[in-house]
Amino acid sequence: MITLTTQPVAPLLDRLLAEAALLRPETSPVFAGMAERGQQLMRSKSGHVELYSQLKDFPLPVSRDTGLLLYMLARSFGAKSIVEFGASFGISTLFLAAALRDNGGGRLITTEFEPSKVARARKHLAEGGLLDLVDIREGDALQTLGRDLPDTIDLVLLDGAKPLYGDILALLENRLSAGAFIVADNADDSPDYLAHVRSPANGYLSVPFGDEVELSMRIG
Repeated sequence: MITLTTQPVAPLLDRLLAEAALLRPETSPVFAGMAERGQQLMRSKSGHVELYSQLKDFPLPVSRDTGLLLYMLARSFGAKSIVEFGASFGISTLFLAAALRDNGGGRLITTEFEPSKVARARKHLAEGGLLDLVDIREGDALQTLGRDLPDTIDLVLLDGAKPLYGDILALLENRLSAGAFIVADNADDSPDYLAHVRSPANGYLSVPFGDEVELSMRIG
């Protein structure tokens, strides 16, 4: 039995992804009012707090295809230790935790600075029967991911504020196992991060994967 494709996770993901398709931020008056400054805020290490606070009622999830990629990567090499930056409503977290369950267990550390989103993610993980595998840390990821990390990390998902991708990776880098994968969603909005992982001198192989993610592997 595969957790991802059976009760209760499969129908839960179907529902959450359908709801997310209707809750697109570009249709919100809040987003429309910020449209002129949106890209500036997205790329700012301070302005992103304003942007994501205004969008706290939107799930901002990975796509189903990216979720399946996360699940398959984690399953393919039996990942036991996963770190996620940006839980939001917990949709990507469900894909990752389902992989851990099917790998026989493990630990997923995820972080989210918006309290209402933490509550939703926790609820969805409990509904999916996966909460026991997940350590949800509320607050600034530069603080929450700066402590109590596993000795080795097998897989990382970067799906929070894009300007922080490089800073978050720096917190985790010396714990990445050989062959660890890093999946960065919408990484085009983080050019400094892309420059880092696309340079083999920094110990990575990296390639754009589809239209949404940068897929990198730790080789150094």
